[in-house]
Amino acid sequence: MYELKVDGMTCGGCVSSVKRALQAIDANASIDVDLHSKTVKIDTAVELNAVKAAVEDAGYDVLSAT
Repeated sequence: MYELKVDGMTCGGCVSSVKRALQAIDANASIDVDLHSKTVKIDTAVELNAVKAAVEDAGYDVLSAT
């Protein structure tokens, strides 16, 4: 499981965009987006760099990832 701090998410549409981007790289991933804390938790077998790239390609900045 990875936890990302994501900047630029401001609304439900942003949450949907991030989820869509992550589901595109792993349709079976478990994804939890918390808009208030700007965190994204994803349980996936995909490498962290690919997860970060998917979020960034959707137009958001990944500030940290663990």
